[in-house]
Amino acid sequence: MLLLKNYGDVMIVEEVCEVLKLGKNKVYELLQSGDIASRKVGRKYLIPKKSVIDFLESVRYTSN
Repeated sequence: MLLLKNYGDVMIVEEVCEVLKLGKNKVYELLQSGDIASRKVGRKYLIPKKSVIDFLESVRYTSN
């Protein structure tokens, strides 16, 4: 996915905000609900790039 080519395999919340054009609160909501898979290490969320891709694909096929 070209949108994510400049990001590493593991992303942080701020990077996900940039890609999805969402605020931090909304991204944290998506992480806490499990809509975007992640791992919390200490106080930080580590988000596999694949999780963001999976989320984008699921939204694309479920939206009207």
